[in-house]
Amino acid sequence: MDANSRREALLSTLRLGPVVPVLIVEEVRTAVPLARALVAGGIRVLEVTLRTADALDVIRAIAAEVPDAVVGVGTVRSPAQLDAAAEAGARFAVSPGATPALIAAAKESAVPWLPGIATPSEGMALAEAGFTVLKLFPAEAVGGAKLIASLASPLPDLRFCPTGGIDRAKAGGYLKLKNVVCVGGSWLAPPALVAAGNWAEIEALARDAASLPRAGAS
Repeated sequence: MDANSRREALLSTLRLGPVVPVLIVEEVRTAVPLARALVAGGIRVLEVTLRTADALDVIRAIAAEVPDAVVGVGTVRSPAQLDAAAEAGARFAVSPGATPALIAAAKESAVPWLPGIATPSEGMALAEAGFTVLKLFPAEAVGGAKLIASLASPLPDLRFCPTGGIDRAKAGGYLKLKNVVCVGGSWLAPPALVAAGNWAEIEALARDAASLPRAGAS
């Protein structure tokens, strides 16, 4: 997949909704009802992080049983994890940063990759490597919406999905920026609601998130 194809494939996925829930799923049994609740609320793009032992099984379950979900993998830190996620059915991959090995692997992978940056220099380096759709992480800690806004003029080719410390109250400040395609956040699936199986409340949170306006969707 060449650089333009990778960019368009990733953008087409991220444009499906203003918010990508960042999911830490502890038990496989909750994966499908959680995904169904989010999709029912209008949130189709789901990031399942590799922060639990069963994360790949969670991706497999969602990919197999929730056809309207576009499930991806998060916290990818090695080429081996990227390959494993692709085999599990992940349709995109997200990393907190980027390494030479990951960049090389992502160029060969059929799975679109969203690498993380925290500085303009990292963004420039990834753009030189052919990756111009990026994750600002940890967004709130490194400058947040003000940082992304300041990058629009000197780095106009970059588009962002910021993640890290973003909640419902802060999301709107990011989504009004034209170089922000969507935001990532964990507020759509609070652990207490997941543990209680309160899928109706999670669906309501998803519906509210799906209604958020954004300037950078086109």
